[in-house]
Amino acid sequence: MERHIVGLGGGGDTMEQTLLLYEYVLGLTGKRDPKVLHVPTALADSMHSAEGVVGFYDTFRGRGKLSHLFTFPWPPEDLRDLILSQDAICVGGGSTANMLAIWKTHGIDALIREAWENGVVLWGASAGMICWFEAGVTDSFGPELTGMDCLGFLAGSACPHYDGEEQRRPRYRALVDSGFPEGVAADDGVALHYIGADLCEIVTCRPGAAAYRVSREGEEKLPVRELG
Repeated sequence: MERHIVGLGGGGDTMEQTLLLYEYVLGLTGKRDPKVLHVPTALADSMHSAEGVVGFYDTFRGRGKLSHLFTFPWPPEDLRDLILSQDAICVGGGSTANMLAIWKTHGIDALIREAWENGVVLWGASAGMICWFEAGVTDSFGPELTGMDCLGFLAGSACPHYDGEEQRRPRYRALVDSGFPEGVAADDGVALHYIGADLCEIVTCRPGAAAYRVSREGEEKLPVRELG
């Protein structure tokens, strides 16, 4: 059973570009009408999250059998069946730290790992990118970016929005130089596709956007295939 994770550094410059990324991810399910679960925990199931869920249904209408997971005031009784019955699980952006705390409290992290091991495609942007790695660069603790431990499905660290937010590149550089795990960075509109633990392909919907291997020795620009 192949295990897929796709981490998006961020969306494209237009919805048309971003849809190319979404179609790429859904194609990995091998299903014409995949079951897709949206998990907006990083926005705390707040009004913003509710708006995001409406946006999810609008964006993916006609692209699969859609559902969502709210954790407030508590997760649904059929939590295990809901998660394990999917073809793809989309994790939204927001506070990675708060999201992972809620997941661990309710065992959602373990269920999502089980789903991944059963072949469910895991994906997302921003918080939905870095959560799968051992560590990630986040603004979960305030405007100054910092590093945090994540789920550890994938080795090393990750940083999204590498060209989209001014402080991402210098802050990741400083963290790695100070002993933070080495890893990968992705510009907005770039998707990192892992099969198992291996990075097998990088695609982008934005011409010129890139991904990098970031180590204490420096940055290595990685090969990227442009979609569309």
